[in-house]
Formats: sequence, structure tokens, C-alpha cells
Amino acid sequence: MECSNLHYAGEDVSSLLNFPHQGSPFCLPWIHGFTGSGIASSHGFTDLVLFSNFNASFSNFCPIGGVMPILYVRRFSYKEVKRATGGFNRVVYTNPRSAAYNAKFQDGRVALVKELRALNDNLFYTEVQLLGRLHHRHLLTLRGFSTAGHKRLLVFDEIGNGSLRDLLNDPLRTPLNWRMRLQIAAGVAAALEYLFLFTHPPMCHVSISSSTIMLDENFTAKISDVGFLCSPVNITGYPDAQQSDDFRDEKCGNIIYQLGVLILELITGQSSDGTGADLIRWIQGTNFARSMNKMIDPDLGNSFDYKDVRNLLSIARLCIKSREKPRFSVAQIFRYLQSKVDLTSY
Repeated sequence: MECSNLHYAGEDVSSLLNFPHQGSPFCLPWIHGFTGSGIASSHGFTDLVLFSNFNASFSNFCPIGGVMPILYVRRFSYKEVKRATGGFNRVVYTNPRSAAYNAKFQDGRVALVKELRALNDNLFYTEVQLLGRLHHRHLLTLRGFSTAGHKRLLVFDEIGNGSLRDLLNDPLRTPLNWRMRLQIAAGVAAALEYLFLFTHPPMCHVSISSSTIMLDENFTAKISDVGFLCSPVNITGYPDAQQSDDFRDEKCGNIIYQLGVLILELITGQSSDGTGADLIRWIQGTNFARSMNKMIDPDLGNSFDYKDVRNLLSIARLCIKSREKPRFSVAQIFRYLQSKVDLTSY
């Protein structure tokens, strides 16, 4: 089904995403850049120096992100990281690819530490270089790394308000209003657009859920689970050219699905984990429209436009139902969400 023919309950919702849609949901030709690295000694640590460059003419087309140089990423000692994470007991999330931990270092700095699994040392250092080149308001910034034995660890910027999941589930929290939730969804979509259109090599892995979205002190959303190196790979760690089209299409469908689930979590205030299976069955079911009012997060009160919530739930439903064949792009969703943020004052 094409984007121009999207209907739900007799209502055409394709007009909500009134932006051109041709070809793959994300995949324009990748922008090629140059990256280099070197080793420097700083404060008693061996640091990985990163630098990058790209065609200056391209910079005009990247208003929401870009590949920016960073001076270095610090090599932390394993002892430092272990102490900061409480012996790796402060778990934020875990999955087959990685685990994340809250960390507080001796200087008072709060950070997110990620443990990468299934990467050898060479691929890990390549991943560090690639992640160090990313620069976007809605991505966590890499600040350091550590290796010891089988442990391969990344240290990211402080996260301020923790994960979105913690904020939604904490009864003592300050409730997120409707505009803040729209901003979170729009920020995530903006980062996904950047990752899929403006990075080289192409982003290979991203996990989107309330557990992997971090919020800074201003409640700005930051995607925390991003990676470049994963299978299918050749000996360099990059996706094989022969497999890349199928692999990319699969990723596109999965990301559209995950973004739909995240929007659903933001509207209902419920988690997609555990009993979240019931949440997804609900939005896919025939009683969706009749029970919509009951599913809106009570913490939103009356400070939202019901039509906006209904339309966004319909978009989330389409994202979830079209996992194998995405019907519209992240770019379209981002522009729709941003237009709603711009028009919403509460």
C-alpha cells in the first residue's frame, strides 16, 4: 500500500504526513567523509585522538546534525569505570548486543557507561572512532572508553534525568506534558534521520525504546544505543555490499516499528516491555478506536488536543503494523512531529 492511500477507520491519515515519499524509507546515497585517528598521552592516560572532514558544500544540507571533530576520547582505567558503576550493578538496560550502566566518577561527573559485546579489540577501536565522529543534539556524545580482558566499555555524556522509561514509571516524577512528549518523539526521529542519511559508513544498529532514550537536564531526548559494526560483516566489520540492500531494508522496517512503539509509550505512559505485549496487541486490534480514550496517560490531564493524540496514535498503529514494508519514512514522521511541537504551547 502506498503512502497516498493510508486509511484508518474510514479516515485518510496519509495527509498527516504530507511530504514526498519515494523509494526506501531512509536510504539516500550515503555521504562519504574522511576520518583519521592517532594516539596521544594526556593526564597519564592513552587517549584516542579523532578528527574528521567532509565536503564543505554538504554542510549546508545538515542543519540538525553533522560530522564534527572532537579532540580526543579519554581512555579510562577499568578500575575507574568499575567503581563509577558500582561494580556494574547500576543497570539501565541490557540486550544481546550491549548493556548500559549509570556511572558516577570520583570528580562528580555523571555518565552512561556501555559495555559492547561480541566485538574483538580491532573492531571495538574502529567502533570508538566511528562513534566519536557523531555529533547530534539527540545522540549521546562519546567521551571515553576502557578495555580490560573481555570488557570493552564506552563512556558517554551525563544523562541528567535518566531514561524515559524511569521517568514514565516513577510516581514521584514531574509529569511530562504533551509538548515535552512531542519534543522527545521529534528529537528521536531527527536523530534517526541523521543516522540513516548523513553518516558513513552507514549506521548498522540502533535500538529505540523508553529504556534506551535518555533525557538530559532539559529533558532533551538522547538515543543511547547506536552502533556501526554488527553482522552481516566482512573482515573489516562493515556490512557486505552483496547483503547491504536486504540488511538495510530490514533495518528500515525495524526502526519504523520501534519508533511507532515509542510514540505509543509516550502517549499511554506504559512500557512496551513485559505487559507491553498487551499494549501492542491493543493498538493492532479491532477495538483500538473505541478504547482510545482509556489508553491515554492520565498524567496528561486535559492539556492536549484530542485530535492530535488520535492522529498520532493512528500513525503509531501504522508504524507497528507495517514492520516488513514501511509505508512512510522517518523524515516524514519527524517533520509532522516538529510541526506539532511548533504549534503546541502547553
